Amino acid sequence: MSIHQENPASVAPDELRQRAEELDRKDALAHYRDHFIGTDTPLSYLDGNSLGRPLKRTADDVAAFVRDEWGGRLIRGWDEKWLALPQTIGDQLGRAVIGAAAGQTIVADSTTVVLYKLIRAALAAVQDPDRNELVLDTENFPTDRYLVEGIALEEGLTLRWIEPDPAAGVTLDQVREAVGPRTAVVLISQIAYRSGHLADLPGITKAVHDAGAVVVWDLCHSAGSVEIDLDGADVDFAAGCTYKYLNGGPGSPAFAYVNARHLPSLNQPIWGWMGRKDAFEMAAGYQPADGIRGFLSGTPAIFGMIAMQGTLDLIEEAGMAAIRSKSKDLTAFAVEIFDAWLAPLGAELATPRSPGERGGHITVDHAGFTKATVEALWDGDVIPDFRSPHGIRVGLSPLSTSFAEVLDGMAAIRDRLQG
Repeated sequence: MSIHQENPASVAPDELRQRAEELDRKDALAHYRDHFIGTDTPLSYLDGNSLGRPLKRTADDVAAFVRDEWGGRLIRGWDEKWLALPQTIGDQLGRAVIGAAAGQTIVADSTTVVLYKLIRAALAAVQDPDRNELVLDTENFPTDRYLVEGIALEEGLTLRWIEPDPAAGVTLDQVREAVGPRTAVVLISQIAYRSGHLADLPGITKAVHDAGAVVVWDLCHSAGSVEIDLDGADVDFAAGCTYKYLNGGPGSPAFAYVNARHLPSLNQPIWGWMGRKDAFEMAAGYQPADGIRGFLSGTPAIFGMIAMQGTLDLIEEAGMAAIRSKSKDLTAFAVEIFDAWLAPLGAELATPRSPGERGGHITVDHAGFTKATVEALWDGDVIPDFRSPHGIRVGLSPLSTSFAEVLDGMAAIRDRLQG
């Protein structure tokens, strides 16, 4: 199934319901929707790129963990399973979602802490003392910007800002212009959190390497929505959250990817007992564990890893190629509805029109959109996201979202504009 168009033509409003029903009938992934809680209700959930729906099996998985593992095995669980879980899940995530061979991905900490550790590790991997610039962009997610600003202050480094089009994102040409002999580390999000722009990960990675620098990718909005091949692109470091398209639940721990060529000399800044070689020796002095385990710091959040296992199983079954194809179809349909219903009311699409240039969400701007607009939509069981100053972000999770759900949600947005 494909409905991709570079410049979608407007469709008469009375045809859109029929279009949605047809697309749902042809959707090869439609049956996966039944795995999620709440998809049998009238609610239109258009914010799966902020917090994914829970799987039905998650309730059973959590109950079984409490009863059989935590309650049954108690502290024995650490030796029997839990100590290895950050790497076990990391390897599955690497294999199914981000194109990483085993031994390079681990689940640990929050996204903010993971990114901090990765940026500092990336700086430690740069040997040239004359490389004292950090490159980032003005449209990146606030955490990314704050972290880099703070690290620059700590280390006495210079910030070089890329200023992308807010309705698009960082381009390869902009990166080529920004990097040079003084560049140490570049931090970029693969998908712009506001516009949904999909950056050229392989091209930008090569441009950074050609300049002699190191790249850290933020995959928070791309992991589980687009195909990623970190190994194939020779990415240095990457981080991503697990509560969006991976459905790990509120505050579920993030993941870190460290390219195998950096592991022998990995130097991350937060030394904790779980990252030490032979942690339970409780010995004096810090000796990092071999490989990706050396990225750990404190005790892993085992409870927070349970939910994502179910989604990783589904992703391996469905395949990221099929998931990406449906993601393109969902956003293309959303743009089609935008052209028919919202553009005539003065709304603007703040997202690239080409499906290949965007991730799993679109953003619609209108001068009349405020936080109160979204709150009113929420009260009516239509749940998009608000992005300042006047954007409504429509996030479409391929495994749990139907085309009819998109239509109903966009209809409610139209009605708010008309009202």
